[in-house]
Amino acid sequence: MGRRQGREAALKTLFQVELGGAQPEFALNATCEQEAIASADVAFARDLVTGVLERLPELDELLRRCSHEWSVERMAVLDRLILRLACYEILFCSDIPVAVSINEAVELAKKYSTPEAGRFINGVLSAVARGRLAEDGRL
Repeated sequence: MGRRQGREAALKTLFQVELGGAQPEFALNATCEQEAIASADVAFARDLVTGVLERLPELDELLRRCSHEWSVERMAVLDRLILRLACYEILFCSDIPVAVSINEAVELAKKYSTPEAGRFINGVLSAVARGRLAEDGRL
């Protein structure tokens, strides 16, 4: 499955940090051990968790700008976490195509959130991607 397991482990870790106040490294290790995640996926998950937590204010500001009429605080917890993960990938993981990051986020939403979440996440991330492409001069 490749990076999908890493993304799922990162999402579960961020959920534990957000709601339970868990220590990120402890939560990540427990999640990866419990689900027998491959070492390459653990490294990817660790990069995602660390990156999201280090850039949280920047990611939330981007989400505020791109999710018209939705405050970040008002979003469902899982949707917010999925959006943060995908925004981090879009902005800082240049080896991952933007379309892949968006598609993976939509798949996470379908699996872990509500039926409507996939459309919401797709719309917000499309706005994020358009902004990034415009900044890079590719739009």
